[in-house]
Amino acid sequence: MPKMKTKRAAAKRFKLSGTGIPRRRMATGSHILTKKSTKRKRNLRQTKNVEPADRKAILRMLPYGGKH
Repeated sequence: MPKMKTKRAAAKRFKLSGTGIPRRRMATGSHILTKKSTKRKRNLRQTKNVEPADRKAILRMLPYGGKH
């Protein structure tokens, strides 16, 4: 059976944590930064766990852990 292909768009957007939970960047952190406070921009740099409802679909797109 051939290898499964990783969805490249998903691999660029999600990484897996050490326990296998997908991590994502927070929205609105890459444009129109002049009106956002320094504190808000600093907090947007962090990553968040993907919501449980979306995890199954994301893990299906990253069959080998999202590694390049």
